[in-house]
Amino acid sequence: MTIEDIIESIRKGKIRITDHADEEAHNDGLTFDEIFMSALNGVIIESYPDDSPYPSCLIYGRNFRNEPIHSVWSCNKATGACALITVYRPDPKRWVEWKRRKK
Repeated sequence: MTIEDIIESIRKGKIRITDHADEEAHNDGLTFDEIFMSALNGVIIESYPDDSPYPSCLIYGRNFRNEPIHSVWSCNKATGACALITVYRPDPKRWVEWKRRKK
């Protein structure tokens, strides 16, 4: 899975938002427009190729106010559809420059 797969899915509207992602977005005061923007301009910082039923990845991006956002996406290469699994505002105590987990 590549960032381009996710971007294409967003642009074509071939996305699914899990109930968990919807709840987490609400809890963190994030709109789907800013989540999508952060993914469209983001980078994959962790890949989970063995996730089931489809590989997934963690994307780091920024919203309209330049605030960091992390989102986890899963993509079905056969259909070109992607799912937003979860999303959150990363905790600075747990991340180095929002891209690497602190040890």
